[in-house]
Amino acid sequence: MFDEPGGDTFVCGLDEAGRGPLAGPVCAAAVILPDDFPFQFLNDSKKLSPVKRELARSLIYSKALFWGLGWVSAAEIDRINIHNASLLAMKRAFEEMTDQINNQNGNREECGGASITLDIIHAVADGLFIPNLPVPCKPLVKADSLIPAVMAASILAKTARDRLMEYYSLFYPEYGYEKHKGYPTKAHREAISVYGPSPIQWVSFNWTQR
Repeated sequence: MFDEPGGDTFVCGLDEAGRGPLAGPVCAAAVILPDDFPFQFLNDSKKLSPVKRELARSLIYSKALFWGLGWVSAAEIDRINIHNASLLAMKRAFEEMTDQINNQNGNREECGGASITLDIIHAVADGLFIPNLPVPCKPLVKADSLIPAVMAASILAKTARDRLMEYYSLFYPEYGYEKHKGYPTKAHREAISVYGPSPIQWVSFNWTQR
């Protein structure tokens, strides 16, 4: 079990969505939650129903101290591979969150009597690997089921990516992205066989064998 830092140290949760598809970007989120967040609404995003996931998403956006999203495109995934892309997405999410921290307004400047600065942030990344961050970061398998901030990150990453894939379906309706979100379903593979790869396809992967 991960021992969360105490005192005036804040935990930043990191997680990604989109490691397993055949199309679309990978998205990651970084989240810092307050002590009074309604944690009972959180879980691994994959374990929540769509309705509960949307409720949790709204709560995170409205009540999180800080959050950020990071994206890596299909073209970048092809160039650097999905493992490196997932870590890069986490790094970009953390950097976006850092921009919020550096521009924190009067309503959020004081958190538990201490301003949030990078030197009092410890990050937890879901999985076995960590991105290159300017703060201490620990990997933890199944952190999205154990650490509330990582649960929140998993929810933001999944819901943001799902929305983008639904948007892409307006431009490429023949691929059914609004249904499978780019994951390797039978219908998705058949669409690629009929229409060829879409502009957001991972061309470095053999989609006929996944």
